[in-house]
Amino acid sequence: MAHYALLNSDNIVTQVITGKDETDTTHDWEVYYGNVHSCTVKRTSYNTYGGQHKNGGTPFRKNYAGIGMIYDASRDAFMEPQPFASWSLNETTCYWEPPIPRPTETDEEKAAIKYYYWDESVYQADNTKGWVLKQL
Repeated sequence: MAHYALLNSDNIVTQVITGKDETDTTHDWEVYYGNVHSCTVKRTSYNTYGGQHKNGGTPFRKNYAGIGMIYDASRDAFMEPQPFASWSLNETTCYWEPPIPRPTETDEEKAAIKYYYWDESVYQADNTKGWVLKQL
């Protein structure tokens, strides 16, 4: 069994379907499902995240596709949309990374249900601000 991402004209994933295994070579299944659904279709690996295959296999297209993700043809990879203008793409994982590492909540903060969230409006290029501790 293999999974296939259906893309709209902007290469955004609109649906992920289960289809024929990639070892079945009776058809080019990306083309076949593309014709059936009248869109571009790309195979995606259920076991691939951050450029790693969780079962030790060969990673495929950096990340398992999900609805709303983008297929980047130049990288042959699925990735989330850029969450904030200041975040940069890690080319190895195709994950977006903040310019400042996320702080770890203390046990007391966790007990009070407080977590760090990125706030682009307080981000400063000197890398001193950006994460804000908020109560859930």
